[in-house]
Amino acid sequence: MQRLCVLGATGSIGQSTLDVVARHPERYEVLALTGHRNLTLLVEQAQLHKPRYLVAADKQDYSALAKLAADAGLACEVLAGEEALAFVSGHDDIDMVMAAIVGAAGLLPTLAAVQAGKRVLLANKEALVMSGRLFMQAVHEHQATLLPIDSEHNAIFQCLPHDYVYGSPASSGISKILLTGSGGPFLNAALSELDNVTPEQACKHPNWSMGRKISVDSATMMNKGLEFIEACWLFGLTTEQVQVVIHPQSVIHSMVQYQDGSVLAQMGNPDMRTPIAHALAYPDRIEAGVAPLDFASLADFSFQYPDYTRYPNLKLAIDACQAGQYATTSLNAANEVAVNAFLQGRIRFTQIAGLNEQVLQSINATELNDIDTVLKVDSQARELAKSLVTRWQG
Repeated sequence: MQRLCVLGATGSIGQSTLDVVARHPERYEVLALTGHRNLTLLVEQAQLHKPRYLVAADKQDYSALAKLAADAGLACEVLAGEEALAFVSGHDDIDMVMAAIVGAAGLLPTLAAVQAGKRVLLANKEALVMSGRLFMQAVHEHQATLLPIDSEHNAIFQCLPHDYVYGSPASSGISKILLTGSGGPFLNAALSELDNVTPEQACKHPNWSMGRKISVDSATMMNKGLEFIEACWLFGLTTEQVQVVIHPQSVIHSMVQYQDGSVLAQMGNPDMRTPIAHALAYPDRIEAGVAPLDFASLADFSFQYPDYTRYPNLKLAIDACQAGQYATTSLNAANEVAVNAFLQGRIRFTQIAGLNEQVLQSINATELNDIDTVLKVDSQARELAKSLVTRWQG
């Protein structure tokens, strides 16, 4: 029996995780559930899974969550705030932590799980985008197990040899990682139309069901840019060893190209329960509730390289990865502010990349040698991005 903490239980990854867990009650026990805004759903999840701890990310939500839990007759302990998230992430009785809090807010609780030596199922790419070197150092120092949940990184992990040496792809005969992306809902839209894109249009992904922030990132391909940065840290790769390829069908989730000409690809229907089940059970395989591929009904596969004129955010992310950790931290912070402003109707879709670029150009290069410095740079970039949004509105 594996005991599980789900950080971000009410998000799309958290809900998919609980769906897989519910299919295997003999294997998994949920000890802690955390959520942010949707406290009603969090309590409903707790009624089904009976966790020991129920945690609201915001301290101000403690009273509301406690009342909802009491009204539902739950016996679990209710907690709230950053310290509570870190407490359940590193709890002695927990074996695995699903790190599915979106954005920079997920960094500290995910790091707490790593420092406690847990098996960490990483769906929070921002932890590596913001503090890749420090994060991976902590993984090795505390002997934590890190398993990727993003479908692309999970695919790469499945295609790597079992004896892969971190940071040494050539020693395993690997020449390149091919990171696939759908291109989002505007792959074939006229560039002149992008200026008038609405939040509803940007959030309508052709293949995946995701939260609004990640959906917008997919539309701008910033999500692929963040995954590019994440791949470099996860597998110890240089920027030259990772290549982004657009694959609109989202059936091949990523590939590993070997020096002998072989290319290994991981395929499956676009359903996050597949990589979640893989990481939950690794090295075993369990049923995930995902329909198998019907090859006779598949459309032809197509591939193309991304056009940076259409996807300037992707180019910004790759350039930031080459520039260093301060740049990726700043870019992630600016993008979170920009996407939020777009979803609120305060800036246009095409202004997201422009805002991100201005923030990157304004942040001074800084060595990020500790988490406090990471958070300081993150804060500076956010404040600058917010001031730009206000100025552009004026």
